[in-house]
Amino acid sequence: MLVMVMVAFAFVSPLHAQEAAAGGKNPEIVRWGIITAGFALAIAAAFGALGQSRAIAAAVEGIARNPSASGEIRGNLILGLVLIESLVIYVLLVSLILFFVYSYTR
Repeated sequence: MLVMVMVAFAFVSPLHAQEAAAGGKNPEIVRWGIITAGFALAIAAAFGALGQSRAIAAAVEGIARNPSASGEIRGNLILGLVLIESLVIYVLLVSLILFFVYSYTR
């Protein structure tokens, strides 16, 4: 374990030794980064909501057809909704990375 940490530090430490790139920020890149992040988040939220609504509709229909299986269906529904929502959160994370890290480091 210690050897793996040492190897990781050997590869990461040169990154901190590099100098900052010369030149200022390009406002066009920052603008398109913000637009791209906004569109990505909007598309992910729209299709995430569509997927959640279809999952809820299918679960309600399944419970209506077989009420004795409602516990199992409900558990699978919650797991599916969590996985769908996690994809939207990942897109939010990538959008924030595009907005903050890329726009302020270039």
